[in-house]
Amino acid sequence: MNNFFLKKSLALILVLMLLFTVACDSKVDNNNQSTTGAESNVETSSDIETNTEEESLSESDRSSEEITEEQTEPETESQSSTETEEETTENISETHTESDTETVSETESEKETETLDAVDEASRDEFYGDSDPADSYEEAIDRATRGEIAGADTVPDQAPTISEYRPSVDGIYVKNVHPYYIDENTYVVVNAYGQEVLRVYRGGGYITLEEVAAYIYAFGEPPANHSSSKRTKPKDSIWGEYLRVNNTKFSGNTTRYPYEPVLPRINGCGGDLQYWEMDIGTTGNDCDPSYSPRIYNNGTTIVRGASRIVYTWNDLNNNGITDSTDIVYVFYTYNHYNDFQEYLNYFGGWGDMFGNITGGGEISSKTNYNPTPYVPVYNGSLVDNNTTETTNDAYIISVILPTDLYYMNKYRIA
Repeated sequence: MNNFFLKKSLALILVLMLLFTVACDSKVDNNNQSTTGAESNVETSSDIETNTEEESLSESDRSSEEITEEQTEPETESQSSTETEEETTENISETHTESDTETVSETESEKETETLDAVDEASRDEFYGDSDPADSYEEAIDRATRGEIAGADTVPDQAPTISEYRPSVDGIYVKNVHPYYIDENTYVVVNAYGQEVLRVYRGGGYITLEEVAAYIYAFGEPPANHSSSKRTKPKDSIWGEYLRVNNTKFSGNTTRYPYEPVLPRINGCGGDLQYWEMDIGTTGNDCDPSYSPRIYNNGTTIVRGASRIVYTWNDLNNNGITDSTDIVYVFYTYNHYNDFQEYLNYFGGWGDMFGNITGGGEISSKTNYNPTPYVPVYNGSLVDNNTTETTNDAYIISVILPTDLYYMNKYRIA
């Protein structure tokens, strides 16, 4: 019996061992399958993540495209604010650049055409400093384009500087009635001996009394720096401090202004000549209390004062030009038409003064006046026009013109 139970126990043990072995093998297989499945699951997960990233990137790109498209649509407040700030910054930058460019451009323009608003004091002193007169017509015109004068830059005193020697015939001062031209644009100013002193050029700017008087005698009009308007301002003109104003008809109305002397053949008193007047721009006036003795043009303001050039330029023979067969008168007054002196057409050549103060009258008075008459001159020449050479001994050619005889007979001038 014991053997029977022993055999049964051994058989049971063998069965159990067999089952255990089978179970272990099955577990190993399951484990292997599990591992393979896990790997497969890992790969699947990776694929899913990759696909997810790709989808995410794709959505991001689309989102970006959508945003780009949306920017063309009405902007959000944030986007608008940001872009506005950027645009404002760009605009400010552009504004500064344009402003700087305009400033440079204006400065260059002022240096080239003679606008003086932005010129500093040092540049101004240099601009208005001493300079040599132009030595050709081309240079005079070139200077005029920049607002620079072609002659001397000394502002004249009110009284003219008179030559120590003034040629005369029988006690009458000689007027040089034969102009001396190099060409149509160049006029030679001689001294009392007929020797060349300087030249003035048509279209140039001039401010001295001698040069302006010679210019008018030669070309019949004011220099380039003179404005016909009385209201032109230095700041509005390329000429700045060199600006001179006023070129208007002179009436010669001695009925309204009885203190004024009668000028030769003036149409306001029955004569045949039209006179014009213009400012000369002296440094001041101390002979007429009605006018302040101030600088004529300080670059900002013009104080016209009492100094004028009064002149004729008439084509009496109707040939289209004014030449030596016509009469040209140039007078200077620095007490507002009370007294005059005639320009004798040479440097420092001024005739005797005549008029109200000379006759003992009261300045610009319509009740206490006593104008003395025009002082006649002897029409001659300081230049030998046959050789176009000047003389060294004031050789005078007598030229009494028919038109002068009218005036001389009317006023009984011997």
